[in-house]
Amino acid sequence: MRRSKPTRWTDSAALATALAVALCASLTGCAGETRAAEPEPVAPRGLTAQASSATSVHVMWNKAATGNIEEYEIYRGTTRVKTVPADRLMVDVTGLKPAATYKFTVRAKAKNGTASPLSRAVTVTTRSRATADSEPPTAPTRLRAHASGPRAATLSWRAATDNEEVTSYDVYQRGSKIHSVDGDSTAALVTGLRPGIDYTFTVKARDAADNSSRAADPVGLTTAAAPEGAEGTSAGTAPADFRVGTHVDDGAHHLDLSWTPPDTGGDVSEYQIHLDGRPATTLMWGAEAPEGRAEHSFFITREAGRTYRVKLRAKLPDGNWGAFSKERTVITGEPGR
Repeated sequence: MRRSKPTRWTDSAALATALAVALCASLTGCAGETRAAEPEPVAPRGLTAQASSATSVHVMWNKAATGNIEEYEIYRGTTRVKTVPADRLMVDVTGLKPAATYKFTVRAKAKNGTASPLSRAVTVTTRSRATADSEPPTAPTRLRAHASGPRAATLSWRAATDNEEVTSYDVYQRGSKIHSVDGDSTAALVTGLRPGIDYTFTVKARDAADNSSRAADPVGLTTAAAPEGAEGTSAGTAPADFRVGTHVDDGAHHLDLSWTPPDTGGDVSEYQIHLDGRPATTLMWGAEAPEGRAEHSFFITREAGRTYRVKLRAKLPDGNWGAFSKERTVITGEPGR
């Protein structure tokens, strides 16, 4: 068989032409097709900030008008303090100082990584702590709820009373606080829910000293089903790429877990770990949830050769438990998987 000889470029102009053709073939748009540029996200408008207590502020804003928004970043001064998904337009900022003044801004971030300018800044002063106040407010009464489409719910209640002043109402969903409104409010719109899901809400009143009332009698509802074909309605809630191993430290066997958090659009700070089909422990991060892949190790036994089936699930931002990860089997003293 006769082999063809490799081409030798002796003409610099021909070489440049060939390189241009190769480069053009690898790029979109050389054949006359123009890819439409995504609109740049604009700064969110309508930003408000309300002091819920001596140590917390509730921040709300309007949806950004343009851009394929993925999340919103909340800033206290120049420090980013929270990130929330695109379908959430409010957040509680906690851990603040009493009677202190803060400035908040928000910006939208698109899926392609571009960010909007910061919104106009709003200034808010936290409430003074009532040092002598140890009396909690009364519980809100007549709590009612109805679904406002597939991703929101509207709650209403009768106001609580307090010896000083009710400064905020906190909304809970199965034990997790998911929203907060001003103490003058007797209604709340809760967003960031999922379509076709059963929810159980309750409300607590809070005063400036962070005394909380008993919970109102709970109320349940089911959000509306998502429109057929709607995007983002079947996103997985299970931790992904779950792996389990073991190591020995001073004669004690530990389980080593690692996983990728579910894509909820927000931080997932609480997980429930199951061993052999039963709840074993609840993991709560002491600080902010880790970014990217999560890892956790804990003591399990001093015996080698013990077999365990391990899985875990996350508590989602809407207060529900997500789906379980894949279950893994591990034997102490042997490599995991």
